[in-house]
Amino acid sequence: MEPLVPNRGNYKKLISYQKTDVIFQMTYYFCHKYLSKGDRTIDQMIQAARSGKQNIIEGCCASATSTKTEIKLLNVAKASLKELLEDYEDYLKVHNHRQWEDGSRELEAMRNLGAKYSDAAYFMNLAQTRPPEVIANMVIVLIKQADYLLFRQLQKISDDFIKGGGFSEKMSKVRREYRDEK
Repeated sequence: MEPLVPNRGNYKKLISYQKTDVIFQMTYYFCHKYLSKGDRTIDQMIQAARSGKQNIIEGCCASATSTKTEIKLLNVAKASLKELLEDYEDYLKVHNHRQWEDGSRELEAMRNLGAKYSDAAYFMNLAQTRPPEVIANMVIVLIKQADYLLFRQLQKISDDFIKGGGFSEKMSKVRREYRDEK
């Protein structure tokens, strides 16, 4: 018989988590290097990036006993990333920088890098040699990729729930099986 509470929640293997870790580290670097000290946006951006990452952790760890909580927290992660996306887009607008357009060579190159790499060290090495408008655009691409990954993750969780039920149903099934064996 499989255990009632499976050992799940290895969030570090999730590409969505890895991407949000990159986003958090790059955002922390960007805010402290390029935003004015005392600017409230610094805390807001860092907290949005942190929330995107931390809610994936919490959702994954809750997944063994509550699909509802997992879905809710992953959706909070998506919402936090959308807030952060808007902050980066605002940064580009108010500083008169161009946001990379669909089809531009910069956007396509970054999409390819984002699809190929998910480790923070790789992207931090790039960020430390780029101007702020490039970093902002890089993070925008990574946020959109993380958002898509979270969307797919939520779809899979929903499909699994529809097909296999939730924790309460599993508890009832395990209890019935135990009684039937006695």
